[in-house]
Amino acid sequence: MKNKELSFWLFITPVILSLSLVVILPVFMGFFYSFTDWNGLGFNNFIGLTHYRRLLEDSQFRQSLWFTFRFAFVSVIVLNVMGLSLAVLVTSKLKSRNLLRTVFFMPNLIGGLILGFIWQFIFIRVFAALGNFTGIDGLMGWLSTPTTGFWGLVILMVWQQAGYIMIIYIAYLQGIPKELIESANIDGATPFQKFRFIIFPLIAPGFTVSMFLTLSSSFKIYDQNLSLTGGGPFNSTQMVAMNIVDTAFSSNQMAYGQSKAVVFFFIVALFSLTQVYYNKKREVDL
Repeated sequence: MKNKELSFWLFITPVILSLSLVVILPVFMGFFYSFTDWNGLGFNNFIGLTHYRRLLEDSQFRQSLWFTFRFAFVSVIVLNVMGLSLAVLVTSKLKSRNLLRTVFFMPNLIGGLILGFIWQFIFIRVFAALGNFTGIDGLMGWLSTPTTGFWGLVILMVWQQAGYIMIIYIAYLQGIPKELIESANIDGATPFQKFRFIIFPLIAPGFTVSMFLTLSSSFKIYDQNLSLTGGGPFNSTQMVAMNIVDTAFSSNQMAYGQSKAVVFFFIVALFSLTQVYYNKKREVDL
């Protein structure tokens, strides 16, 4: 018994040390630095809640936070609908279902920066060419307005991650007993009834996982925002992560940027944990 306990601690100690040094310690240090005049190298004074009071008057931070909320709300809905739809498609009896799985998942293997530049070319050059050819003015000047920039980011996010969410739903769809579906067919259930009363309750745990992943990734998006719109025009499509980075590194206000990061951390944690709690409770009800 003692040998098993010793082996357990020998294996888990490196993980605990790594997690403590890379994640836990920096979190506590960042929280502490947000109450000081830290400049990236050191600090001279403990200034209390000065940075947090300043946040209340920071209109650009509020604007980026509101933009991020709207983006996360739309992206989470579209991503889960698309991911589940693709999963249902590739688990059907299509002969090309294995090829489709690969095609749908491939965008997730491409880095966010590269995807941003690819879609920037599509939105600016390809859409402009199509607009000139068809005479549709709505295709001209994409990414030049807050509205088109917003939907450009949503399209990029969905195109990149829908295949990944599809894989999660596939795992749960394939775990549904075929006998249940066959019994429903014999009883004359419609496709909607089978999905509502059989399929969806059984894949509810997958929905919880997918909601958590899409919500957290939508809040924390940075590289796609940087490469696609750069926060423009006039910071109207700047998300919170980019606002924090610009504050800390472009404006060289490390402590103030850290206070923004602390607030953002608690917001993401609150939304993510609330979502997990609600969906876990709903799984039991289903």
